[in-house]
Amino acid sequence: MNRDQKADWVRSLNAVFEQTAAVVVTHYSGMTVAEVNDLRREMRKAGAQFKVTKNRLTRLALDGTPYQGMEDLFKGPTAIAYSDDPVSASKVAVAYAKKNERLVILGGAMGATKLDAEGVKQLATMPSLDELRGKIVGLLQAPATKLAGVIQAPASQLARVIDARAKQSEAA
Repeated sequence: MNRDQKADWVRSLNAVFEQTAAVVVTHYSGMTVAEVNDLRREMRKAGAQFKVTKNRLTRLALDGTPYQGMEDLFKGPTAIAYSDDPVSASKVAVAYAKKNERLVILGGAMGATKLDAEGVKQLATMPSLDELRGKIVGLLQAPATKLAGVIQAPASQLARVIDARAKQSEAA
């Protein structure tokens, strides 16, 4: 990488750190290219990204971002997982680390809040933004469904009474 390419890489990673909701830092030592590609595929499905980083350049990219306090995590063969949804990157990283012991979660951050490895695992247990939206929609729709049932019940009861009365009249 020449100097211009490095400067471009730092600028693009700085933009990622400015815009992303959460970052997970991992060690990927010993993982094959196929395993890394598989992890990237899973991340993309969840709306997250996985990027192998150069430690010195990444520490430069962290300057001026909410993730500035994470410099100490960038030692050794590191990669980052990040997403706009605060939970999706950590969910995929933790799930993949359970399947493959060569992916080690070092820590991460949600904005200015730094997380250790245990904090990232706790974050992974939370529902994602889409799951929360689904629950909210369900909660909003439930009262409307119950209201429609309550309003409809007297009309259907009245129809049954009239039908029963008509059958009585016919029988007599």
